[in-house]
Amino acid sequence: MLDTKIGRLRLIAFLEGLSYIALLFIAMPIKYIGGDPSWVKVVGMAHGGLFILFVVFLASAAREHKWVFGFNLYAFITSLVPFGTFHLEKRLKEHHLIKSRA
Repeated sequence: MLDTKIGRLRLIAFLEGLSYIALLFIAMPIKYIGGDPSWVKVVGMAHGGLFILFVVFLASAAREHKWVFGFNLYAFITSLVPFGTFHLEKRLKEHHLIKSRA
């Protein structure tokens, strides 16, 4: 999986999605219901780092595979929507499998 740019993008998309879900559905409720903002600081920092890596890996894979602007925009927008990167990861996996068979 990690031997190709698409494989690395798939992994970081999955991790970025997990961190976003953890931020929204674990850390934020703990902050606002439990009154402990430390979770948001830790999970938010991890999510921010993963988001930056996602954008870098997306740009790298897009350049190598000459993806059209519309797909690049779609891929970026998935990172802004909860559970979106999981859908992207699935599409990238399908694309990668189809390409590797050809």
